[in-house]
Amino acid sequence: MLLIRTYIAASAIQGVGVFAAEPIRKGASIWRLDPDLDRLIPIEKYRTAPPHLRELLDRYAYPSPDRPGFIVYEVDNGRFMNHSERPNTDFSRYGGATAIRAIAAGEEITCDYGEFFEDFERLHLTAA
Repeated sequence: MLLIRTYIAASAIQGVGVFAAEPIRKGASIWRLDPDLDRLIPIEKYRTAPPHLRELLDRYAYPSPDRPGFIVYEVDNGRFMNHSERPNTDFSRYGGATAIRAIAAGEEITCDYGEFFEDFERLHLTAA
């Protein structure tokens, strides 16, 4: 669950992205796992879901780092956060994230998917 005000807009990185609606100070907590809003979906339910739902989850969900057999689907704007090789957030501590530098209002908020999606780099390289 995002702990900051955000909005969705066109992204130069990929389609749409999530942007800061107000300035965010360096070190500010910006996200934490909230099981009421960040849905944990069993892999079996994903596998038996209709194709259009699997496509949605393929794009916006990721494997749960601490719950094998589950994927995480964020219901707020967090699901639109794009990957960056030089992110402005730190998700290396599972369950929470912080701004690693000041983020201006109107700036896209980015993260390194590899910090919470173990196979991201391998999948990213094979898809290229």
